[in-house]
Order: sequence, then structure tokens, then C-alpha cells
Amino acid sequence: MATQHVVGMPVEGGSSSGSTSAARHPKQKRKAHSLSIRRTNSTEDRPPGIQRGDMLEGQDSKLPLSLRNNLLDLFGQIEREFENLYIENLELRREIDSLNERLTGDGQTVDGGDPTKGALKTKASHSTSQLSQKLKTTYKASTSKIVSSFKATTGSRALCQLLKEYVGHRDGIWDLSVTRTQPVVLGTASADHSALLWSIETGKCVLRYAGHAGSVNSIKFHPTEQMALTASGDQTAHIWRYMVQLPAPQPPPDVSASCDDDQDSSDREEGEVDGEGFCEVPTVRVATATLKSHQGVVIAADWLVGGRQVVTASWDRAANLYEVETSELVHTLTGHDQELTHCCTHPTQRLVVTSSRDTTFRLWDFRDPSIHSVNVFQGHTDTVTSAVFTVGDNVVSGSDDRTVKVWDLKNMRSPIATIRTDSAVNRISVSANQRIIALPHDNRQVRLFDMSGVRLARLPRSNRMGHRRMVCCTAWNEENQSCNLFTCGFDRQAIGWNINIPALLQEK
Repeated sequence: MATQHVVGMPVEGGSSSGSTSAARHPKQKRKAHSLSIRRTNSTEDRPPGIQRGDMLEGQDSKLPLSLRNNLLDLFGQIEREFENLYIENLELRREIDSLNERLTGDGQTVDGGDPTKGALKTKASHSTSQLSQKLKTTYKASTSKIVSSFKATTGSRALCQLLKEYVGHRDGIWDLSVTRTQPVVLGTASADHSALLWSIETGKCVLRYAGHAGSVNSIKFHPTEQMALTASGDQTAHIWRYMVQLPAPQPPPDVSASCDDDQDSSDREEGEVDGEGFCEVPTVRVATATLKSHQGVVIAADWLVGGRQVVTASWDRAANLYEVETSELVHTLTGHDQELTHCCTHPTQRLVVTSSRDTTFRLWDFRDPSIHSVNVFQGHTDTVTSAVFTVGDNVVSGSDDRTVKVWDLKNMRSPIATIRTDSAVNRISVSANQRIIALPHDNRQVRLFDMSGVRLARLPRSNRMGHRRMVCCTAWNEENQSCNLFTCGFDRQAIGWNINIPALLQEK
């Protein structure tokens, strides 16, 4: 029998910034809307010499013939998979019946009496029940992935709703953060060499920072003052002051249009920008302080508790600790074998965690000025993309090995929980109050988990809402009752979401 070669569906085009994500997931396919297709998946269903396309000429469809052929082949594969599962289920049932008969026969031979009485019957029945349950569990596990793709997602939409899109960057957005002082604004760091501040309520850009000569890789805000810290590919980190005047809020748009979470297509091209131009947006071009000690890309930076010192992480395999007032280099933290990918500080203690491509992350302790201890966490098998502190004594790490691990600072030998996903995980965030982990993925999905590893929800995504490229970062904003989670990605936009946390936890 000849082997059928299925031609891949057309994949969405994009700039070089999105090619990495596309190459990492070549098997993603588009779904089609409202297709009416006859079952013609097998060669026996059509006369010899008649091609599949010839059988479709009489059908009214606006789809190109080659695309229809591809769809038929793909649906044929799906049908064959379900047929195989059905046959496997029948074989398992026959095996269960055979084992039941055998055990019943053994009871008659050994006991010499009624097999429905006595201890042997109980033992045989117990063994049969265990085996039957094991077979059923195996069968359910083998089909769960397929079945889960067809589950209704209305509940997820009710718990997680898109509220606002922040569009205006001219390249992918690496990082985002929310100010900790009034007025509360959203900050985004982009590969277009700029950082933007946004009004959360209106979605309008209120300030632009253009002091960097390279990609802006991260942005963090001072805990008590109107200052921002940005890290850049120009091998520097900048501290700059900002003053913003928020526009008057506008009525929220209607985002209740129906959608499908698994839809992968997009009605907008990547290059389209819906936001306003920046000719009238106030621009800051000069930094208050420039931190220059690194010999490579500065990939991340953060404020230590109190805001008097900052830490930076670089591709030169080192992290640096600086005094904010003098810009003086205080410590160089070395030990990682490869480039650093992220750094994070504890919200209440002088602790720093750095992540690296060497599959580890390190905990640096500056609580005692005379002793600077370091602990190495080894639990991932690929690049650790981020590691963040929780309000308690936990660290949560995400990796390109498609796992997220929760660690106890008092017991660093092994993680207390492991979350396994289907895609690489980027810069994660943990909500301070409810300790919910928001996972941004390379495959454009965003998932929510609790600290014990239980999945709570997946943010809705379709051709009309959600991210259309790799999701790079998440950030919680629990002080805002409506827009309490933000995400950003390579589709050049940031998104504000409303997560109904009480209902989410209640459903768990």
C-alpha cells in the first residue's frame, strides 16, 4: 500500500523576530471555519484512477482545491486515529472478559464448589477489579489529550477575560511591569530600542523612553519613587525618572465575541499597528544614571528591597550589584557557566536569584554584609528562563525544558512541586496574595497554576483575541480589581486581563 504524504498547512508568515518561535513548533496548524466535507479519507471510497480533487469538483466551496485536499487528508488522519483507539478499546474489553472467565474457571476447579462463594472468589474478583481498573486508566490516559481538545471552553472565558490591548511597539515586547507608586501605569520593554508607559484604563501610551541604543530587555519600577530601571542590549542598564499625566478613562470596549481557545489563525498581519503614533507622546531621552560595567548584553535588572541598590544580569555570565546614588559597582556575582537569562530580587529581604542557560539558577544572600553566600539549584535539563520569589519562602523557576518547579528555600535538594507543560516557559510571575503562577509559553498560550502544580485555567486565545506570537512575560497587578494580569509577546502588543481569582480557586 502506498504511503500518503500529507502536505503541511500554510503557516503564518512573520518577521525575523517570530521565526524562532515558528521553528520551534513546526506542527502547529490552522483550523477552518464552517467546513462541509464528505468522508473521502480512504482510497476505497473512490473509483480507481479518480483523484480526490476530481471528486470535489461538483461541491460548492470557495476554498482552493489544494487546500481542500490537505484538509481532507488531515481529517482522514484524525479519523484513523479514532478508529485505532476504538479497536484498541475493543481489544482491551475482550482481554478483560477473558481474564474474568479464566479467574472464574480457576475458582471452580480449585474450590470444587460454587465460584460465587468463598475466599477464592473474593480474591479473584479483587484481582480482576484491579486489572480492569488499570486497563481503563491506561485507556483513558491515552485518549485524554485528544478528548481535551474538544472540551467546551466557555467556563475558562468567564473566569479569564481580555480587557485591553496595548498596541504601539514596532518590534517584539520582551518584558513588562506595573508601577508600585501612584499614578499606576504599565511599562513595556521592547526590541524596538524603547520602553513605553501606558495608561492601564485607556490603553494609551503616556510616555516613551528612548535613551537606549539597543533592544530594551527588561523594565522594573522603584518601590517608592517615580523611577524606572531598564536593561538593554547596548550592554548598559539605565535608571530614569518619569512624570506622567493620565488621560480620562473611556468606556470599555465589547470583547465578548465568541472564540475558540485553540484557534491559531490571525486576521491581522504582524506588521499592522493599531495604536497611535508617538509624535505627541512625551519622550525621555537622557538617563539619570547609566550602569556600564558589563561586557555583554544586559538581559535583566531589578531593584533590591528599599530601592538603594540594583542588580543586573548579563550575557557575560555575571550579575552586578550597584549603588543607585553613585552608580558604583559594589559586587560582581560570578559562577554561572553560560549566559544569564534573568534576575529577580526578594520583595522583603536582601536576596537575589539569577537564572542561566547552564540549566541552573543561583540564590545570592546579602542579608549579612560580611557574608555573601550562594546556593545553586539544579533541577532543570535546559535553559532556566526565569526564577522568581514568592511572598513566602519559595522560588518558582521556569525553563525551556517545558517544566516549572516550585522550591522551598529551607530545603533546596529537590522541588516541592513540578508542573509539566507542552511548550517552553518564558518569564513567569506569581501573584502576591493568592500565589497563582502565570506561565507564558512559546506556543502563544498562557496558563495559570497554583503552587501545588494544579492547573487552574488557560487564557482564551483565538484569531480575534490573545497573542499571535510567542508570549514572553507575565505580570500581576492585584491592586487593580479589573485589569489584574498583563502579558506581552513577539506580536508587539501587551494585553490586560481580568482574572476572576475567587471563582478560579472555587472551581479548583
